[in-house]
Amino acid sequence: MDTSKARGAILARIRKAQGRPEAVGALERHEAEAWVASHPVAPQPSIGADTVAHFEAQALRMMCTVERVRAADDAPAAIAAWLRASGLGELAVCWPALGDLPWAQAGLSVEARAPGGDDKVGITGAFAAIAETGTLMLLSGPDTPAATHLLPETHVAIVPASRIVPHYEDGFALMRSERGQPPRAMNLVSGPSRTADIEQTIVLGAHGPYRVHVVIVEEA
Repeated sequence: MDTSKARGAILARIRKAQGRPEAVGALERHEAEAWVASHPVAPQPSIGADTVAHFEAQALRMMCTVERVRAADDAPAAIAAWLRASGLGELAVCWPALGDLPWAQAGLSVEARAPGGDDKVGITGAFAAIAETGTLMLLSGPDTPAATHLLPETHVAIVPASRIVPHYEDGFALMRSERGQPPRAMNLVSGPSRTADIEQTIVLGAHGPYRVHVVIVEEA
């Protein structure tokens, strides 16, 4: 079935019921495109003066664990300590973009590749992080495969403090300025995967990781 034709037929019936032409007119298209191009901003919640602290508080509220390190090269040792303290071993996969970090020096066996079904820990970076809700913004690409934060039971994210922005609109504006347009996949991750479909009881790990650990790098 051609879904685009089916969608067009449905929209045409809606427009006809509204007393408008079945096809979108040039003026309507221009007005819609102008509205999208203007990127109007809705009311935004206040996050206070310390964007990083607000992100950290919201990430904790979303059932993440969070720690801070001074520099990116300090992240492997901090992650190794957290994995061992959590009983999660010393094996992991990471984004190819993170492959040059000193993993072996920290006592970890980390392979810079996309995960398979048997990989339990996936380590990623983040394109940006949203302080408003403690959310990670992850963009897919050859060196940043989406599977790394979706398949393993444990997701560890290394987030530079300089990439933590106040609101969603700031994250989307950053993406437009640096990338021009969204990649094939953009994922917004707010804590571990969860569902309450059965008797409204929260179950973690239903559609992704059971746990999310965020390492904030204070130096860019």
